Amino acid sequence: MSFDKLLQFFSETRRRTEEICEPLKTEDYVVQPIVDVSPPKWHLGHTTWFFEEFVLKPHYKGYKLYNKDFSFVFNSYYESVGDKVIRTNRGNLSRPTVEEIYKYRNYVNKLMVEFIQDSVPDDIVETIEIGIHHEKQHQELLLTDIKYILGHNPLFPVYKENFNEPETEQEPQKWLKVNGGLHQIGHSGKDFCYDNELKKHSVYLEDFEISNKLVTNAEYIEFINDGGYENVLLWHAEGWDWVNQNNISSPEYWHRIDGKWHRYSLAGLQNLDPEKPVSHLSYYEAFAFAQWKGMRLPTEFEWEAAQDQFNWGQCWEWTESAYLPYPGYKKADGAIGEYNGKFMVNQKVLRGKSIATSAKHVRPTYRNFFHPHLRWQFTGLRLVKS
Repeated sequence: MSFDKLLQFFSETRRRTEEICEPLKTEDYVVQPIVDVSPPKWHLGHTTWFFEEFVLKPHYKGYKLYNKDFSFVFNSYYESVGDKVIRTNRGNLSRPTVEEIYKYRNYVNKLMVEFIQDSVPDDIVETIEIGIHHEKQHQELLLTDIKYILGHNPLFPVYKENFNEPETEQEPQKWLKVNGGLHQIGHSGKDFCYDNELKKHSVYLEDFEISNKLVTNAEYIEFINDGGYENVLLWHAEGWDWVNQNNISSPEYWHRIDGKWHRYSLAGLQNLDPEKPVSHLSYYEAFAFAQWKGMRLPTEFEWEAAQDQFNWGQCWEWTESAYLPYPGYKKADGAIGEYNGKFMVNQKVLRGKSIATSAKHVRPTYRNFFHPHLRWQFTGLRLVKS
């Protein structure tokens, strides 16, 4: 990537993060209702700290830290970098203020632009690219965290009136046949990818059929009406415990009002559209629904082998695959090596993208991953028949 393109990519990404925050009021920036949701102002600071810590601090001669305490406040999980605020306490910090964090962003932005305009070695360009895509990940988290913050306010405030999520899929239901045999999985080429997408390798698959469409709200209502949340035989033991301990009886953001299903969206509380894809499901719910249908979820390898036959992008799609390293995977040296490899345990892979995924951050080899109970992201499912 040329330095001009890198600079443009950096600048447009930094602007987009702030555009996401434009509809917010100052009070919205500070809220942290659960551990998995970070305050919007923390995202603004953390994505800035990444460039300061991994680019400017080690490589920009004479760089002066904006504030020596900000590494403690805005470090996330980089144990090798130093101490940090406990994740659950991010919402307890009224200071630094939102105004100060925007000043911090401007300070780092200015010096990053100067730094990029000079010739920098390829390994530093690679780190800057990681930082840009890291911020794009946080843009998606920003939207979904904002939705959780506003969606759990009893007044159901509107984030943006014209925000549409997700859209109705127009194609009729079809089952797409995929022949078994060896399939190439993983990223190849020189364009950007994360280390967890490497190395490209062969996987043997049996014949299978995969739906061209995501499961809809109407189909999921049938599951609810048929007692899906009360039938222990449909659930993993862990999933059944989760349902009962948390009194789960419908997807996140669904509300039964005056005998009708409603759903909170970033455009506010709305009537549930039965033809739209169901979203905000946990892996446990996706698995139970597939069991109820007498089908299953695809593995991540089946999904990748078939993805060029259907449209994807409304929701992240749960797969039946555990998040594990590919053959030949090598974790990067130093703190950057903490980015993906340390999370390869007790998580499920999701494939595709969602309506909240940022532009230029989409690949068919992209491996998203979350714990099975989480559903605050735009997560849905696609069915497979063996």
